[in-house]
Amino acid sequence: MFRSFICLLICSLSFSCALAQELNDYLLQLQTTLSDNERLVVLDSILSKSRQSDPELFVEHSLEYITLAKEVGDYEAAAKKAMNLQSPLTFVLKNPHKAVSTITGVLSHKYKIKDSFLLGGLYLKRGGAHFQINLNKAIEDYGLALKNFGEDDVVHKADAYLFRGQAYSSAADFIAAGSDFNMAYHLYESLEDFEYMLHAQQGNINMFSKNGFYEKALEAREKRINKLVELDLKQYLASAYYNQAVDYGKTGDKKKEFELLQLAVDHLEYQRRFSPTSLAIHGELIEYYLRANQPEKIGPHLDFLNTWKEGGDSDLFSKMLYHSSMANYEEHEGNLEEALWHAQEQLTSSEALGIEESIMSSHQTLGKLYTRLGDYQKGVENQSAYIALQDSLFNRNNANALAYYQTLYEAEKKEKQLVEKNTNIKLLESNNRAFKRQMFFVSLATLFLFGVVILFRNRKHLTQKKRLQERFSQELLVSQENERKRISKDLHDGIGQRLLLIKNKLIQKKDEDTKWMVDTAIDEVRAISRDLHPFQLQEMGLTRALEHSISQIDENTSLFITSEIDNIDNLFNREQEVNIYRIVQETFNNILKHAKAEASRISVKNLSNQVIISIKDNGIGFEFTEKLNDVKSLGLKTIMERTKFLNGQMRVHSVKNNGTVLEFQFPLA
Repeated sequence: MFRSFICLLICSLSFSCALAQELNDYLLQLQTTLSDNERLVVLDSILSKSRQSDPELFVEHSLEYITLAKEVGDYEAAAKKAMNLQSPLTFVLKNPHKAVSTITGVLSHKYKIKDSFLLGGLYLKRGGAHFQINLNKAIEDYGLALKNFGEDDVVHKADAYLFRGQAYSSAADFIAAGSDFNMAYHLYESLEDFEYMLHAQQGNINMFSKNGFYEKALEAREKRINKLVELDLKQYLASAYYNQAVDYGKTGDKKKEFELLQLAVDHLEYQRRFSPTSLAIHGELIEYYLRANQPEKIGPHLDFLNTWKEGGDSDLFSKMLYHSSMANYEEHEGNLEEALWHAQEQLTSSEALGIEESIMSSHQTLGKLYTRLGDYQKGVENQSAYIALQDSLFNRNNANALAYYQTLYEAEKKEKQLVEKNTNIKLLESNNRAFKRQMFFVSLATLFLFGVVILFRNRKHLTQKKRLQERFSQELLVSQENERKRISKDLHDGIGQRLLLIKNKLIQKKDEDTKWMVDTAIDEVRAISRDLHPFQLQEMGLTRALEHSISQIDENTSLFITSEIDNIDNLFNREQEVNIYRIVQETFNNILKHAKAEASRISVKNLSNQVIISIKDNGIGFEFTEKLNDVKSLGLKTIMERTKFLNGQMRVHSVKNNGTVLEFQFPLA
């Protein structure tokens, strides 16, 4: 056992030395020439190593990190460090003013912080620092935290309500405090965070108990105890039973006090053995038995206190509880010097913690002990201190009670005024209801009549406008096709024939270079002529013309096309065939220009009462509505107009980066 302890001690010392050495290395790096970003990295390492071991070093370099982060424009990093800095500054170094000014400095750049958690968290932390120096500003900060947290920051909103409730409670605004505690309770409940849900409930209970509203405290704590039992949170039951016993003791119900102390003892098995709760329960039972003149029953509880003294926790709160119980016990046993020492130790711990009730109890015990020991001056001094604290506490409780009932009165007064106003409003509404109903129906009928007339006229106008637009579009397409046909014929019969004559003369002169250029020009003229008007429709029919056009695209471009085309010759008149051909041609032009596709497939199906043409590609796709509304997207609009000309339907299915499918359905006469 001893060897194991020595090994553990050596390991612990080695780790501490290694940590200290590592921290010193980082501190030396700071003294070298570093870039701003490198300096931030080193500072971050120092903060991670010193946060638990050296609060003053942690604060010093946190401030340096925040200043540098703001200089380089990394305000979110500055915000994180400012939030971490609040607790050491406020509670360890006792400098909440510095915490406030540091966080305020970061908040001056709040518009550059986009993370709602950081922005709300800064206000939450500043509220925690203000809590120690200015309750009104703390309440304001918690409200700003609630405004800046986002929808996903539910748990932090619950914390803000909980802390603001505590601030309202300390400021004696009990109605607002109760409202915030309830909000925190419901938010924690929605997150199924049962432990914090009960902490929020405890806020209301503490508020009532601290200010002397014992009946309300007992009622609320009874509900909390039932909830703890329901949720099987046994680790909190001992402290709940203990606090309930203490409040029953303050109301004079000694029977209930003892019953609940026994319940608290029964649930100590779910606590750490030497926890402050265990110490408080055993100490309270010692005092109860002494008051009840049953000293023979204190043995097990006194043994527990003595065992704690040998190896229990050494925190100030536990010390305060221990010395309080031992002072009462030693005084009862007549060991006045021992009792005096314990009472003095209790006072020292109580003053360090700032717990007024324990300070008052210490002075009362010291006053009695000094008087019994013959030191009347110190006895009077401590008795006077006890009375002054008692009066102060009594006056504050009275003031808080007055504030509480005044707030209730004002709330009830406002509620009564609202009820009276609502009653008057209801009476007026009742008197005018029939008239309003009549006017409503008359107005509704008039509006309906006007609406029908306007709707009819608008519909007639829109129908006429649509017909004119469709007629104009169709005539424009026919005119456009005739013009294309004329230009195509002129190119073929005019320029084409002249180029052939030039070619023949060049053959006679054997000028091969010029002949090659003329051949190229002839091919281009023929291509333009074919694009302007598909003469192959007349020569080969619609089916072969489509196959030929698709073959030309497949051979002369990088687009790989597969096709499955039924025979659809002689199903449509000449103008309809031209429009079908143009629809397919324009669709493939769009694929080549915009889709960035590698492959495409066309399917032409001749069904009993309709022809279905489906063209699919594996390109980048597009947003149909966006393209249709784009004034530059003429191709898509032209395809739709030609489809309407054929009394057909066009369907588009396109997914960005996942290709497009266009399907056309043309009815057969």
